[in-house]
Amino acid sequence: MEIRLLRDVWRPPVLGAALAGTMALGGACATAQELVWARYGDIDSLDPHRATSTLSMQVWDQIYDTLLAFDMDGNPQPNLASGNEASEDGLVYTFTLNEGIMCHDGTPFDANDVKFTIDRAFGDTPSLTKTSWGPISDVTVVDDLTVQVTLESKFGAFLPFLADSFSSMVCDTNTADTFGSSTAIGSGPFKLVEWVKGDEIVLDANPDFKNFGKPVENAGPPMFDRLIVRTVPEPQTRLAALRTGEVQIAEPPFDDIEAIKSEGELDIVVADNTGQNVFWEFTISRPPFDDIRARQAVAYATDAQMAIDIIYGGLSQREWCPIARGVFGNDQEFCKQFGYEYNPEKAMELLAEMGFGPDNPLETTMFVWTGGNRHKLAEIFQAQLAQVGIKAAIEIMDIGTMNARVKEQNESPDDPSPGTFDMMTWSWYDPDILYQLWHSPGAYSGFQTPELDAMLEETRTTIEPEARLEKVQAVIQYLMENAAHVGLYTPGWEWVFAVRPEVEGFKIGPFLHPIFLDVTLEEG
Repeated sequence: MEIRLLRDVWRPPVLGAALAGTMALGGACATAQELVWARYGDIDSLDPHRATSTLSMQVWDQIYDTLLAFDMDGNPQPNLASGNEASEDGLVYTFTLNEGIMCHDGTPFDANDVKFTIDRAFGDTPSLTKTSWGPISDVTVVDDLTVQVTLESKFGAFLPFLADSFSSMVCDTNTADTFGSSTAIGSGPFKLVEWVKGDEIVLDANPDFKNFGKPVENAGPPMFDRLIVRTVPEPQTRLAALRTGEVQIAEPPFDDIEAIKSEGELDIVVADNTGQNVFWEFTISRPPFDDIRARQAVAYATDAQMAIDIIYGGLSQREWCPIARGVFGNDQEFCKQFGYEYNPEKAMELLAEMGFGPDNPLETTMFVWTGGNRHKLAEIFQAQLAQVGIKAAIEIMDIGTMNARVKEQNESPDDPSPGTFDMMTWSWYDPDILYQLWHSPGAYSGFQTPELDAMLEETRTTIEPEARLEKVQAVIQYLMENAAHVGLYTPGWEWVFAVRPEVEGFKIGPFLHPIFLDVTLEEG
């Protein structure tokens, strides 16, 4: 979904950094077109094997490219690889690469770069998303434009993974110790100039770039000269910079979105099909959430629709499934059968069975990560829980800290303090996210059973779509009936963009991948 405000207004000239600097072209001077994209935080690494954040992923999209690419419906299609063939047993995939692809250092991109990338993902310091590559046992270079990948067992999420930026192809000349911190060589639409940590990433257009599969019209290099990705933590500072023209694209303050729409000076672009899912998860290894009734009480006491209506208006939707809308296997009606409609009376009944009541509330702590007005959302949830007899303190922290705290909580069954619960957030393009989260040992050492492990393994080894859907929905039902993964809403972070009027052609691809290939900058 894209909201673009239609109007006939005077467009101011590009200000500040948007048209700063000059560059020599054939002995003459020409104005360099720069686009500044401001975000609340910085990347973790330039190395796609060393981070998992959305902030990092969106920069990798600009520097690197992938063998396959998602179309606007989220389906993988050819990209760097012009095609692929699978053996009858589903264990060997042969990829044929397009000709004429160049790495940023001038070396050709070929099958050796594909092998280098995958071998590195499984090397001595493997990729943080190693398991998402699947059970790869061998990568063989057949010739410069042909590579074979052999799997130990069938893997239903293999091809979708090759369209996601976690599978970014890294050129084999990235051998310096500085790779990931100050150097990065890919074949994507922009080349790295510099990364000043905590400040900005400077990227220049790659004149050799060829677009084979990204869902835009432009088949060649970017149509402006430089992309600057700037870290601006404060929402109001970002908005002020948008209004002066120092910044062209940024996430606006949520409280100001309606006013921005009314003013009509900036476009509001809302990403759809983000793959994002915000959900309750619990420390199940100790009381009170080792008792399913406590988990169900939280679920029944939560009126997620009311909360997101107040905080986000129409920018988010109620999510019933453990995987987000737009992801294979998401079916709202199916999931709602096993979900927890707002029912405070039922929540109080369950708590009473456990011995809790008005004079003896269930005490716990809610972990929430910073940004996106989630602190306000948490306060609404806190008030809802208090109405049924759950006294939940709130602790707000950055996402990295929260992930570590959740894992620590799950791995401390002998801790005498009450178990916690958290507003967890994940974004993924395939139901294989459920394997990452819940198959032993799990991303956070959380809810695990041998039965669930077996079911999750079947979702990976089943390739035929209808059969795989059945396996995925069986896992969804199991997680929901056990109140291990309670969906709240989608999207959840960094999905709203304010765009200056001189920027034309900005597009958000599926699973929250900004694409700048069609962007042109109108000069004043």
